[in-house]
Amino acid sequence: MKLPESPFTAIDWSKVEPTRHEGTTGFALWRTVTMGDVRIRIVEYSPGYLADHWCDRGHVMLLLEGELTSELQDGREFPMTPGQGYKVSDFGDSPHRSKTGDKGAKLFIVD
Repeated sequence: MKLPESPFTAIDWSKVEPTRHEGTTGFALWRTVTMGDVRIRIVEYSPGYLADHWCDRGHVMLLLEGELTSELQDGREFPMTPGQGYKVSDFGDSPHRSKTGDKGAKLFIVD
């Protein structure tokens, strides 16, 4: 990831309007700031969320609140609690999707 040239930018996430994205079950609310082709997001997953697709885009993710399981298409699962996260590359070697249990989850993602 290469961040594009830009001035210092403070972000007040409470003023970034969320967009709703339906999952196979549940939904996600994304607050997104874009700089060039880099997205910076706060994502909130509802309880019982399951992504509706396998993602092959690279990310750096930090779980802020709740519980999340990152499921890889090859069947591996990585349960996470606040303070944990992952990085995955853009090269399609680890298609993944997110799912939550009863608590939902809040994440910080850069991709």
